[in-house]
Amino acid sequence: MPAIAAAGRAATAGTSHFVFLLVDNFSHLAFSCAIEPLRIANRVSGRQLYHWTLASPGGVSAICSNRSVTLVDRGLEPLRHVDRLLVISGEHVRRAATPEILAYLRRERAAGTPIGAICSGAYLLASAGFLNGQTAAVHWEYHDLFAEMFPEVRLVRGVFVAGGKVITAAGGTAAADLMLHLIAAEHGPDLATAVADQMVYNAVREGTAEQRVSLQSRHGMRNPHLVRAVALVQQNMEEPVSPGEIARALGISTRQLERLFLRYLGTSPKRFIIETRLNRARNLLVQTDQSIIEIAVACGFSTPSTFSKVFRAHFGVSPVAQRSTLS
Repeated sequence: MPAIAAAGRAATAGTSHFVFLLVDNFSHLAFSCAIEPLRIANRVSGRQLYHWTLASPGGVSAICSNRSVTLVDRGLEPLRHVDRLLVISGEHVRRAATPEILAYLRRERAAGTPIGAICSGAYLLASAGFLNGQTAAVHWEYHDLFAEMFPEVRLVRGVFVAGGKVITAAGGTAAADLMLHLIAAEHGPDLATAVADQMVYNAVREGTAEQRVSLQSRHGMRNPHLVRAVALVQQNMEEPVSPGEIARALGISTRQLERLFLRYLGTSPKRFIIETRLNRARNLLVQTDQSIIEIAVACGFSTPSTFSKVFRAHFGVSPVAQRSTLS
C-alpha cells in the first residue's frame, strides 16, 4: 500500500481526481508541495474534495532525486474519469522523454485528459508537442535548455501558468502556489487560505510572481543603472556587449559602471559578463545534446578553442569533461 497515495479511498460525487505521473529523479519537494494541499483541503473542509492516484512508467515505484522511493498505484494504462494528469520530473529530464512516455501523454491528450506539468515536467510536454505556441512555466534552471530546444514555447519567469490549455508550475514551492490557485478557483479563496494556514505558508504567490529572488533583493540595492546593466548582459549572450557599450547605453562613464559593479556585486563588469556567459554554457552542456561548437556560438565565443580555454580556466574542467561528469 503506497504510503502517500490515497487511491484506496473511494471517490465520492463531486470529487476531483488527480493523477500524478512520477518520473524517476522527480523532485520530492515539488511532489510534496503538489499533493499535500489536496490532502489538507480534504481535512479542512471535512469532505473528500480531492482524490489522487500515483503512476510511474514501471507501475510499481518511482525514485526521486533525493533517492527515496515512492510506491505508485498504476503504470501507463489508459486513464478513465480523470480530472487532471500532472507530470512531475526533476533532474536528467532528457532521459525521461522516452517513446513510451511520450506515446502515453499523446494518447491521454487525444482522449481529452487535461494535462499539466510541474518542475521540469514541462520538458516532456514540450517534447510531445503540447506547448507549441503556448505560455509555460518551468524551473528557471531549465530556461536555457528551452530557449535552445523549444523556441516556439513562450516561457515566463513566473511561478505558474494556469490560464491556458496546459497548466505548468516551475517546481519547488511553486507547485503549492499552483495547487492553492486551483483550490481557490474550484472551492473559493477561504478554503485556499485555510489550507495555506495549515501549511504555515504565508507567502502565497500569484502566477506572475518571479521565480528567483530579484537582483535588487539579493544584494539589497535599488540602483536602476545596475539593474539595466545586468539586463543588457543577459539579453546579449550570442553577441556580448562590452562594459563600454553598456556604459554608453546607460549614459554613464565606464568608470562609474565599474564602481557600481564593485559596490553592489563585488566584481568588475568584465568578469560579470564572462561568468554569466560561462554559466549559461555550463547549463547547455549539461541539459542539451548541442555540440561544443553550437554552445560556444550561443554563448558568444568566437571559436571552440577559445571557449574551451576560458571554460577550463573558470571551472577547472574542459567542456567535454563537464558534460561527461554531470550529464
